[in-house]
Amino acid sequence: MLAFLSGLNPWIVAMEACAGKPPLGPRDCQAWASSEVDRANLRQAVRKAPQERAADAEAICEAAMRPTMRFVAVKSEEKQAAATVFKVRDLLVRQKTQIINALRGLMAEFGITVPQGPSHVGILISHVEDDGSSLTEAARAPCLALVLTLRALVDKVRELDLEIGRRARQDDVAKRLMSIRGIGPVIATALEALAPPAETFTRGRDFSAWMGLTPRQHSSGGKPRLGKTSKMGQRDLRRLLIIGASAVVRWASRRGALDGSWLSRMIGKKPPMLITVALANRMGRIAWALMTNGGRYEEQRLAA
Repeated sequence: MLAFLSGLNPWIVAMEACAGKPPLGPRDCQAWASSEVDRANLRQAVRKAPQERAADAEAICEAAMRPTMRFVAVKSEEKQAAATVFKVRDLLVRQKTQIINALRGLMAEFGITVPQGPSHVGILISHVEDDGSSLTEAARAPCLALVLTLRALVDKVRELDLEIGRRARQDDVAKRLMSIRGIGPVIATALEALAPPAETFTRGRDFSAWMGLTPRQHSSGGKPRLGKTSKMGQRDLRRLLIIGASAVVRWASRRGALDGSWLSRMIGKKPPMLITVALANRMGRIAWALMTNGGRYEEQRLAA
């Protein structure tokens, strides 16, 4: 394909964004042509026929010629490498959660139950390794296999956390993002690695909408109607920002928020989950502002 394209005059190359695009895509084509990668969900909006190769190709060409069409930004190899560290860590954390749930379910069948939460996993492990527990010997061996796998995953996640922390301390953008309450090394590294360039968005709300943290629009006839959170866009960043915001809301509920701040006015008036998602939305907007304009976040400026 590259040999065929290299024999043509410079053209605009449009292709559907997918996991297989980097090896044969923008970085190879940019040396000789202008390349833009079309988003799959926007391709579906302009497709006139059932899904097939010819109809998809026609829809991609039509989408690429629209002046207001949005395109997926091309990532450098450095950003893709940084995203790989985060994605591998996310996969290992999900596998760790699966093993904990499986171990809890298997132990419950033998009458051994503990409270939910990772902090109580040690109690389950002690029952598995205790010869005097109610667990039979036939069931102990497979459960010990789960325990060994769980410990290996915990060690590997800890190593990746150290690597992410090291990269965050060496990166200027990540250090500035960590000045926002609720954003640590993992979220800061994920924002920089997974998000497109900040200049892709006109304002912070567009960045939050891209992550799916804004209400869904149901407006008609000039009357605005806002629905539930759209949950569209980048799922990983949305989940991480909500986790960070929930930690801030829990801390403020117990210790108190900054006097006169937005969070102090919301606590006690709105449901906790609504406050958490709204705070995640604000955190996304602030992160966009820092990535666009530089500087560090000072919470006192918004305390009014």
